[in-house]
Amino acid sequence: MSVVRLCHLYPDEMSIYADRGNIAVLARRLEWRGLRLDVTASELGDALDDGHDIYYLGGGQDRDQAIVAHDLAGAKADALRSAAADGAVVLGVCGGFQLIGHGYTGTDGARMPGVALIDADTVAETGPRLIGDVILDADLDGEQRTVVGFENHAGRTRLGPDVRPLGRVVHGHGNDGRSGHEGAVRDHVIGTYLHGPLLPKNPWLADVVLRWALEHAGASQVLDPLPDDLEVAAHAAAAARAGVRR
Repeated sequence: MSVVRLCHLYPDEMSIYADRGNIAVLARRLEWRGLRLDVTASELGDALDDGHDIYYLGGGQDRDQAIVAHDLAGAKADALRSAAADGAVVLGVCGGFQLIGHGYTGTDGARMPGVALIDADTVAETGPRLIGDVILDADLDGEQRTVVGFENHAGRTRLGPDVRPLGRVVHGHGNDGRSGHEGAVRDHVIGTYLHGPLLPKNPWLADVVLRWALEHAGASQVLDPLPDDLEVAAHAAAAARAGVRR
């Protein structure tokens, strides 16, 4: 049985908006195919093993994000950069997205350092939060698909020239409410503001993550299609809630 190794970064501090559900989806989609997900937590002060296939960093409140930012950028940064350079998957959601970039400046002006896996920087604005359902036209591995989710963030994230967006905003605000972009992708590193959680309603994206992870693990399994009727229905319901028929 092939095993995918996932490191859950700061599960106690960075797991709001049901973000743990993303890990449950990855585990179940592997299980249905006769494969297994091994999950290891990495907490504050822990050394980080660069031998995992997926590194997952969810969202958190600013106060929790501030707690983990210096630990991530200090004790764990080199190992995380090494793993990403080796082809491991890194998935950062909301606060996690902000911290895998260059960093995040909060509404109080305090700077939280990032690990610069992607060329992106985030500054919080005191104006209205960017909240609501989101629909994207996303492009990964040469495939174009619709991705749905929910955003709730004060940060405005600007992308640099060395990274591309996860998708084009069809409905919602996206990274900054102005650019029409949502998320960021570089190699096997993905950042996004989409909660909800993200992967149960987007099985295609879950399988892209798993395909990359299996490749990193040196496994040769092909991911057979699954009967995703419920997932497709959830995707359609999220799109309809946003007032868009897809």
